[in-house]
Amino acid sequence: MSEATILNEVTLRPALPEDESFLAAVYGTTREQEMAMVPWDAAQRNAFILSQFRAQRAHYQTEYPQAQDSIIMISGLSGVQPVGRIYIDRRESEIRIMDFTLLPAFRRQGIGTPIIRRLMNEAAQAGKNVSINLDAFTTSQPVFEKLGFKPTETTGFHTLYVWNSTRSNLDNAV
Repeated sequence: MSEATILNEVTLRPALPEDESFLAAVYGTTREQEMAMVPWDAAQRNAFILSQFRAQRAHYQTEYPQAQDSIIMISGLSGVQPVGRIYIDRRESEIRIMDFTLLPAFRRQGIGTPIIRRLMNEAAQAGKNVSINLDAFTTSQPVFEKLGFKPTETTGFHTLYVWNSTRSNLDNAV
């Protein structure tokens, strides 16, 4: 995937093998609540996070070989820096956001919504839905609901949210 401008200051670039430590750190932020409950030292926690990240990545690459793993970049006064990741699988009838995580310091700053809206525009033009599984502990459910995503099924700690391009009024959501 070529670098795609989302806003003047937010871009996506393909994840590269040398991004593994950054991607593992981003992944680790999604497991902080769990890690706070285990009696492990920092080295044990880091080893666990790295093994879980690598297992997730191997699963995605095996099961969804066409999916795009991208680094979310933001440019500002201090230059261009990575602030998160998005993993997207463009399927026949939907665009599935498989993983979308911003580092905690960059959350709630309006970085994610334009990326989601761009995917919604792409989906609307192709007559597809956009979907994402959100875990029960995420704080991003209101963002997706505000954009017109609806919960469709819950399994365990995850709920599938779907934005239906044929039922939604894109002008109101975007």
